[in-house]
Amino acid sequence: MKLWYHLVPSQGESCRRKQRRNNASHAPTKRRLESGFAAASTLEIATRARVSKRELYALVGSKQEMLVACIRERAKRLQMPDLPEPHDRQALARTLETFGTQLLREVSDPTVIAVFRLAIAEAVRAPEVARGLNSLGVETSRAALREVMTRARSAGLVSGDPSEMAEHFAGLLWGNLKVSLLLRVAERPSPREIARRARDATAAFLKLYPPPDNAA
Repeated sequence: MKLWYHLVPSQGESCRRKQRRNNASHAPTKRRLESGFAAASTLEIATRARVSKRELYALVGSKQEMLVACIRERAKRLQMPDLPEPHDRQALARTLETFGTQLLREVSDPTVIAVFRLAIAEAVRAPEVARGLNSLGVETSRAALREVMTRARSAGLVSGDPSEMAEHFAGLLWGNLKVSLLLRVAERPSPREIARRARDATAAFLKLYPPPDNAA
């Protein structure tokens, strides 16, 4: 399985140290996916990364810290580019479809789903992993969606609480798909299916939240 990201080295880090840091962050990810988080010892991870245990801790930290750092890097892909201010409902629809498509594409990635499973499995022994996933990954997309809703309300395109509208749109977008992916009872949706889900969720959302002048 392709590894999905690497930790970004600090400014001024040597090329050799950068490579070691990349190896150290890649190795535990691959090992966790193959045999599970708990089964991966720091010695195995260090061996795979071709560094000593001491250097592994200096470069990345504990296993839990490694996973949180990986989540932090992955969360960057959930950050939406600067979106134009929605000037009408058609522009809002395009924004929501774009947002929904990117969110579904990134989160339904098999490796991301695997990280969700790991965070759930380790919630008791390593709650910081679940907290990191929630604050760095889940909350990133929630905050971006709330910002979209805040802008739409300010433009007079919808009325309602931005947080509630964001939750409603996310529910329409996902349905039971995320749970089904976590349980391995569904396959990752195709690009066409992702686009359809984003389009249908947007249409349903705009029906639920008509322009303020038309609201009952």
